Amino acid sequence: MDIKLVQDLIKFVSRSGVNEVSIEEENFKITIKTNQAPVYVNAVTPAPVAAQPAASNAPAVQEIIASAPAAEDTSKYITIKSPMIGTFYRSSSPDKPSLVNVGDEISTGKVLCIIEAMKLFNEIESEVSGRIIKVLVDNASPVEYDQPLFLVEPV
Repeated sequence: MDIKLVQDLIKFVSRSGVNEVSIEEENFKITIKTNQAPVYVNAVTPAPVAAQPAASNAPAVQEIIASAPAAEDTSKYITIKSPMIGTFYRSSSPDKPSLVNVGDEISTGKVLCIIEAMKLFNEIESEVSGRIIKVLVDNASPVEYDQPLFLVEPV
């Protein structure tokens, strides 16, 4: 197995929250384990639940489920999605302010963010008019194609 592939696998495991990955090939076997507590997602409410010792697990899970905030109704908002894979930036350079912030009024054609792909900086323009309700991606984070970036309340 190529060392680059092993490094990529280690990065994936550390970012994904997976606790253990094992791969077996004809002449090769690798197991990668992390020392993170496993995270389980409850099917009723999508709140992450950290694993705890078996004796106290049930009350803790019920407590987390009870304290999970009610899911927001986002059906009235328009989601602006990434048109490409790349790195998301909220401003045109590190020393400049964000292009848009929560509460800003936007119109069609307004530049919302920059996505860097293969050393090209692409301005992402709004296709709708409205008000920014939520920024869904952290600055300088990788984004995938069709990943939600902003929630906009139409006007």
